[in-house]
Amino acid sequence: MEKVWFVTGASKGLGLSLVKKLIATGQRVAATSRHAEALSEAVGTSSDQFLPLQVDLANEASVREAVQKTQETFGTLDVIVNNAGYGIGGSIEELTDAETRTSFDVNVFGTLNVIRAVMPYLRQQRSGHIINIASIAGFAANTGWAIYGASKFAVVGLSEVLAEDVKEFGIKVTVLEPGAFRTQFLTKESLVFAQNPIEDYQAIRNSHAKYAAMDGVQQGDPERAADVMLELAAMEQPPVRLFMGSDAYRRALQKLEIVRQDLETYQNLSFATDFQ
Repeated sequence: MEKVWFVTGASKGLGLSLVKKLIATGQRVAATSRHAEALSEAVGTSSDQFLPLQVDLANEASVREAVQKTQETFGTLDVIVNNAGYGIGGSIEELTDAETRTSFDVNVFGTLNVIRAVMPYLRQQRSGHIINIASIAGFAANTGWAIYGASKFAVVGLSEVLAEDVKEFGIKVTVLEPGAFRTQFLTKESLVFAQNPIEDYQAIRNSHAKYAAMDGVQQGDPERAADVMLELAAMEQPPVRLFMGSDAYRRALQKLEIVRQDLETYQNLSFATDFQ
């Protein structure tokens, strides 16, 4: 079934794979990037199915203008994919307030700006599907990625609550928590590190080196991720959360087991705060 999609961060990675797949399968797509020309060149089509948009996701007015143009061009909005984001490595001590806020502007506030802009249209039509792309780092964080993990935990949390808040309007919400995919995510275009690293944090440097070594050999296939998103959009009852990739699945299971063990070990301490 043909739908109208709004996809952020579409000039590379999962977003680009998704947009190309959508156009190939006859969907209509509005896609955003910081640079519209680079986006059009990457997608490689001038089809009237495709609306490239230059958007600053941290700017609420820019986002609203893009959503309005999508509505005016295609007449409706069906699936919103909040894909834009980037990684940032370093300890909390190493990362400045400016570095931290820039990360949250893209990974969290950009997502919130899009949701606020599309909700009036989705509420009015009593339908729609919002797909927020977080990360397995938003459920089971790793050494050296505190701020990135915090931003993705935020996306997971807001998505779970949003799903409850909008279901009375017939609107669906899914948060994807992917593992490592073979995209440009581990390159300097999508991943930044603390500008002033502290020598003492050797475990963090080791963690970053491990991830750098994964570039080009990640388990996840972005083309298959695009297929999964198409399948989710076709479901009558899609999941609220989906761990994408076998690596993400395994890390989620490990985290659940750790939480289970902590609950059992410290049950008495948990209950000790109740009135007796």
